[in-house]
Amino acid sequence: MKDFLYLHLRDLPYFRALIRAVEAEYYHTFDLPAPLLDVGCGDGHFASLVFDRKIDVGLDPWTSPIREAGRRGCYALLTQADGSQAPFRDGTFASAFSNSVLEHIPHIDAVLAETARVLRSGAPFYFNVPNEKYLSELSLARLLGSGYTEWFRRVTRVSHADGLQVWQKRLEKAGFALERWWHYFSPAAMRVLEWGHYFGLPSLAARKITGKWLISSSRWNLWITEKILRKYASAQPVEDGAFTFYIARKR
Repeated sequence: MKDFLYLHLRDLPYFRALIRAVEAEYYHTFDLPAPLLDVGCGDGHFASLVFDRKIDVGLDPWTSPIREAGRRGCYALLTQADGSQAPFRDGTFASAFSNSVLEHIPHIDAVLAETARVLRSGAPFYFNVPNEKYLSELSLARLLGSGYTEWFRRVTRVSHADGLQVWQKRLEKAGFALERWWHYFSPAAMRVLEWGHYFGLPSLAARKITGKWLISSSRWNLWITEKILRKYASAQPVEDGAFTFYIARKR
């Protein structure tokens, strides 16, 4: 078994490493038949750690991240395009996934419909997004009120922190059937993630100066952070989790 927490910690600010490590535990167990599409592949870091094979196609609209994904070599093909205008024929892909991407897309209905179009009938679509507790469980919101909640939503670029019924309606409208879902990432873990945006400011400075999030990714430099985070990096589903994982299937 891969140690996904450490693998992410050595490259990312701790709050991103924490949530990605949990999500990685799910993805590496799924059956993802080829050809496989990654909707919103970004810089390819997540895929490079989770999958032991090349992903057939990575799709992303942004130039800099997709170039970085190319340097990682974990995709057979990278395509720069908006998810609502994928340059592929109907039914091209046998499966698709989207890791912590869909919540950032304002035109989400168009992207879901386009994802369904390029999938074959019966193809699975795996994705994960924050739900309402992503905002309702913020520790500083209790002190600073709704203004802080809205500020945090904008800073983290979350357009959709919605519940099960909202996502089910979106999926059905796009041509998917929802097969399975579960909540994960406890409220306590969510608050650790929240505070990571502030404790992680030195990582932002390091990124701007060196191009890397960490000046030293050695184990000795990370062992205290790793020890603290271990108890929060649980992939066990929880009823009050701040994120939700969905498994849908193209009708």
